[in-house]
Amino acid sequence: MNQQSGMPNFFRSHWPNFYYGWVIVAVCAVVMTVTAGFGFYNLSVYLKAFVSEQGFSVSLTSGATASFFIASGVTGMLVGSVIDRFDIRWSIAFGAIFCAVTLSMIGWVHTIFQLYLFHILFGMGYTFAALIPCTTLVARWFNKNRSSALAVASTGLSLGGILLTPISVKLISDFGLGGAGPWLGLLFVLAIVPLVVIFLRPSPQSIGLLPDGAALPESGVAPQLDGVPLNIVLRSRFFILSTIAYVFAMMAQVGAISHQFNLASTRTGDDELAAFTIAILGGASIVGRLSGGVLLTYIDSKKFILCLFLLQGAALFLYSEVETVWGLYVTAAIFGITVGNILMMQPLIIAEAFGLVAYGRIYARSQLATTLGVASGPFSVGLAYELAGGYQPAFIILACASLLSFCFMVAAGPVDATELAYKKTNPTGDA
Repeated sequence: MNQQSGMPNFFRSHWPNFYYGWVIVAVCAVVMTVTAGFGFYNLSVYLKAFVSEQGFSVSLTSGATASFFIASGVTGMLVGSVIDRFDIRWSIAFGAIFCAVTLSMIGWVHTIFQLYLFHILFGMGYTFAALIPCTTLVARWFNKNRSSALAVASTGLSLGGILLTPISVKLISDFGLGGAGPWLGLLFVLAIVPLVVIFLRPSPQSIGLLPDGAALPESGVAPQLDGVPLNIVLRSRFFILSTIAYVFAMMAQVGAISHQFNLASTRTGDDELAAFTIAILGGASIVGRLSGGVLLTYIDSKKFILCLFLLQGAALFLYSEVETVWGLYVTAAIFGITVGNILMMQPLIIAEAFGLVAYGRIYARSQLATTLGVASGPFSVGLAYELAGGYQPAFIILACASLLSFCFMVAAGPVDATELAYKKTNPTGDA
């Protein structure tokens, strides 16, 4: 298929001054809305449903949630290589179909083995469709406007919590997991696959442009991507310590998100109020992320992320203490501001630190390491909940994990140190 045909040509003929990269951003926002709404944010809804319908313990189901993230991190290594070699559209479409089929069979889960298998398969499909391909795509299409573009695309992560999680809660409440699963799967595939196949293109060069809409040079040959080779990145101080920082940050964040619905439901006694806290978190993350995209044009990215880690720690400590409905609402809003930006900052800071030449593979490896924190978060919270008989100790632990992420990011040093050192020793940019 000619990449310049179809929608890129349609937009160019009707709106010649409009940069097609913003269409890419819009479609990625939709993809992340669906994957986050039925995946990332919905894990706490599935957790509660498995506990109430099948009688699994909270700690056991939390372990299954952890297996989702482990499978996602391991699969990310494959996805990083796939999207470097093939059109990203097919990765996202495959992941969406795989997730849809898996979701449609959620009602068949009756044993511990099936519980873990469901989460592992769902995590694998999620990775092919979600953050790694979408952020890689946006990073390819934008350079000067990368922070704003990622902020807009990443609003989908928050919109999923606002728009789709309440739908899931309603469907599961009315029809149970078995009745809701096929509908969730159908919505998943119909909302993603047609848009991706029709509108997405793998890079601006594929339609005769450079990032941000710049024209190709007269030779018609696009310049090589800039950046640091993978082998140098993996040994760098900034990559190692910033990745460890994200291990603790995402342990805290995902541990809290995966149990937020159950925490709010337990303390209020009302599932609808609990679902509303997730909607508040999603709304606050949109506001926070869009505001963050603007702020990043004026402030240093590392200082910004350090402030986010501290604010997340404060929000998680509040979660350990608040009991009232309005207290939970306010805490969800504070936490949402950090969720929106911390998720966005990881791909952004990787692109800023190391360039694009090996971006997909670098991000996949960072995600794999981060999986240690992501996977341990839900399980640790579930275990602490059962041992202590409540969520207070668990969320204090998560607050401490967020403070550890602050310390490791401080120790990581300047964001651009690796790239500057590489250019100094290899001024021609040859790998």
